Amino acid sequence: MARSILITDIAHFVGGPSARALLAEGAHVYGVDASFSDAAARAAFEEKVPGVRALSAQKPEEAVAAVIEAEGRLDVLVNNDAWPAVRGPVDEATDKDMHETFEALVFKSFAMTRAAVPQMKRQKAGKILFLSSAAPLNGIPNYSIYAAARGAANSLALTLAKELASHNIQVNALAFNFIESPDYFPASLLEDPKSREKILGNIPLRRLGKPEEAAAIVAFLAGPTSDFITGQLIPVAGGWATAR
Repeated sequence: MARSILITDIAHFVGGPSARALLAEGAHVYGVDASFSDAAARAAFEEKVPGVRALSAQKPEEAVAAVIEAEGRLDVLVNNDAWPAVRGPVDEATDKDMHETFEALVFKSFAMTRAAVPQMKRQKAGKILFLSSAAPLNGIPNYSIYAAARGAANSLALTLAKELASHNIQVNALAFNFIESPDYFPASLLEDPKSREKILGNIPLRRLGKPEEAAAIVAFLAGPTSDFITGQLIPVAGGWATAR
């Protein structure tokens, strides 16, 4: 039986690459995105990533219900939350930036998870992935808002793993950093030799991670061979950060 998978913010971060990796394994992949309220945007993404079913739903309950209606179950939720990392010293940070960042990176994934869990409990199986960041593991000066939000999401994942384990629901978080993505590393930045060298100088492996590498880990944790793995925060950052 093909696994049914829902990916949030699928048009951003590693949503597309993850969808391709999961489709290649025979999964039925559904995606939601803020842009998908527009039919043309949904059609464009489905053309870009053939096999994905782009949903117009904007509310978590509606998105989950759409997958269950089509598949009869929801096997995997991938919280692929993406949001700009606001840069600035703490004494210049604004409440607005803090609220918006937490809304995008914590509250949204919490609401989506809350909507998905009842079905996973009923079917006595499920997987929830938080595609988060390694920023809280090392700390990055002038990025306190972003690191705080990602840290909250990481803690949410680890806590839910213990809460939901008795229902055979595995919850894990991937702590990414330095993955090629226009959301965080636009072409204009990487094409500047000085900027690129400065970025690579922070990475022990001296290169950016490929989206396909990130997607392969997502596919593994979404699959049946990872059923005994839960409550893990796994850094995927080229050696820049390690789990503590």
